[in-house]
Amino acid sequence: MKRNIWAMVGACLLAFRFGPVPAYAQDAEWQKVDETLGRKPAISDDVRRYGFPRSDLSVTLDGISIRPALALGGWLAFKPAHGGAMVMGDLVLLETEINPVMAKMIASGLEITAVHNHLLRASPATFYMHIAGHGDAVKLALAIHDGLAESKTPLTVTAPASPPPAIDLDTAKLDQIIGVNGKANGGVYQFNVKRRDPITQDGMLLTPVAAMGVAIAINFQPTGAGRAAITGDFVLTSDEVNPVILALRTHGIEVTALHSHMLDEQPRLFFMHFWANDDAVKLAEGLRAALDKTASTKG
Repeated sequence: MKRNIWAMVGACLLAFRFGPVPAYAQDAEWQKVDETLGRKPAISDDVRRYGFPRSDLSVTLDGISIRPALALGGWLAFKPAHGGAMVMGDLVLLETEINPVMAKMIASGLEITAVHNHLLRASPATFYMHIAGHGDAVKLALAIHDGLAESKTPLTVTAPASPPPAIDLDTAKLDQIIGVNGKANGGVYQFNVKRRDPITQDGMLLTPVAAMGVAIAINFQPTGAGRAAITGDFVLTSDEVNPVILALRTHGIEVTALHSHMLDEQPRLFFMHFWANDDAVKLAEGLRAALDKTASTKG
């Protein structure tokens, strides 16, 4: 018994002095993931989220030039799971890129969980491929890198030619109406609104919810004179779908897509995408009316 106690004390002292040994291996592994994907992640708790914006595309919708942060922001989220890592992601692709990327992903053992539109009338049309996988983090990163190489998605990060414009909107008023604080990203003002109910997949909590793509996402891109183009997606249970559709349409906001993103999450979720270009405060009030139909947090 005494031997076990002193062994535990020794292990604690070593961990304090040098850090736990497994952490070094883990850090080295994640560094390889970073190198494979050609970028550094945003880290939230135990989730590493990598952005893959389609900065190479020039997409317009109703005469508005779409910024990547508004609707062209592909992403991957890695989370330790079941002795390895799980990855979930949403990749932005042109129509001609879908099948080559899908074939490569499937050949590497990744799952395709959804393919669909988010926007209507965009030129060129963009599509969104959701993927999932589990296993060794570096092998997953290699498989995704090779799949993305079948598209023109930028695989290296380059500094923007010029800084993003200031957000020419009353952001304090938008924060007040939506009920959470937004943040500026690439000339777009973004909100993530959490649901109150826990969301799981394969028995694991999908947290933090924003990093894992299961928070309600609302984006405002200024279009001048207090107006903004808005898009994003509501994360809904089945009983919330039609009340939210009615609330959005009543406030002049188009519903542009309704679909699943995952295959076996609990509770079953549906993702509703939307679009409008109008007075930003008016649109925020419409979005708030829709949020009130959901089990989402406020404040």
